[in-house]
Amino acid sequence: MKKIAIVANSAWNLYNFRLNLAKAIEDSGYRVIFIAPYDRYSDLLENEGFKVHDITIKARGTNPIDDNETLIKFKKLYKKLQPSIILHYTIKPVIYGTVAANIYHIPVINTITGLGSALIANNFITNITKQLYKFSLDKSFKVFFQNRDDMEFFLKNKMVKKDKCTLVAGSGIDTKKFSPIKSIKNSSNNFSFLLIARMIRDKGVYEYIEAAKMLKSKYYNISFNILGFFDNSNNGSIPKDTIKTLHDKKIINYLGSSDHVIKYIANADCVVLPSYREGISRVLLEAASMAKPIITTDTTGCRDIVKDGVNGFLCRVKDSKSLAIKCEKMFLYSKETREMLGKNSRKIVIENFSEDIVIDKYLNYISQISPSFYKFKIKIDHKIVN
Repeated sequence: MKKIAIVANSAWNLYNFRLNLAKAIEDSGYRVIFIAPYDRYSDLLENEGFKVHDITIKARGTNPIDDNETLIKFKKLYKKLQPSIILHYTIKPVIYGTVAANIYHIPVINTITGLGSALIANNFITNITKQLYKFSLDKSFKVFFQNRDDMEFFLKNKMVKKDKCTLVAGSGIDTKKFSPIKSIKNSSNNFSFLLIARMIRDKGVYEYIEAAKMLKSKYYNISFNILGFFDNSNNGSIPKDTIKTLHDKKIINYLGSSDHVIKYIANADCVVLPSYREGISRVLLEAASMAKPIITTDTTGCRDIVKDGVNGFLCRVKDSKSLAIKCEKMFLYSKETREMLGKNSRKIVIENFSEDIVIDKYLNYISQISPSFYKFKIKIDHKIVN
């Protein structure tokens, strides 16, 4: 049975975003293996019946020695495992995994899940990253982009050829799992906003906090909840003490972190994400699938999901006043109007972002890789292994 490898910089990513794709690929007659640095989600993938191969990847590192070691490890793994096709996600697997796969003529489908800080900045590292992308994506069978803005950026900077590009609606949402359920809030009189994000500046956490200050000074029956973990590895991380102080002052209500967001979304009247930029926001898709109205920023990866005035509102990026105005407008809407916005949200997801749509697109391109294309040869001790 032919093997397809699915590769990312964390098992968490694979478990949360690629599991159903893997199951669909196996249902199509392939055997799927996962490759990612070991974490507790590796065991969960194993429990689902998949073999997980560990690899060391420093996701945010820029040390060329570390990256060269990552490339060598990819080469060794691909030589040993001999997958017929490889699906790469996240920047370093896309770049170094593709280079390694090309050595053994293994066809690759790469997915660009976002630009990342290395491309958004304008420095020496940015130029190196662009060249690495250009080299690796030229070796790809197909390159998936999760939003048009990112695709246009890559095309404009000549990092990929247009005939290799295709758009895909994020990772896709399981609309059966993320379906509307009745709220179990203790108090029906309290209006609840919810931000689900890592505690970093780029998610618009500070703008959300400032909007909370503005509105809580006007309305007693409004709450601004936050769910998310602290990412100390990120340069824009928000200190725990800051959040704790705001929580103690009842400006925001910090809920901690959780892998099970459904009950938190269900209890929210509106989900908010004032992010500076996304690939495609998974949180907004999950909330929309659960028929929640949304407030987010008019930026890449956020405005793709929200039609202003149809299923929520768009505010300006890095503008807490603009966010507060849209939050107040949502708060003052009738329950019936918010429910209508929520129904529109779910309709948008079902028609454009359903997991079935995304999976079908991957299976379509996998099927286009002909047997002659993936009949690769690997030289091992002067022997040829087909």
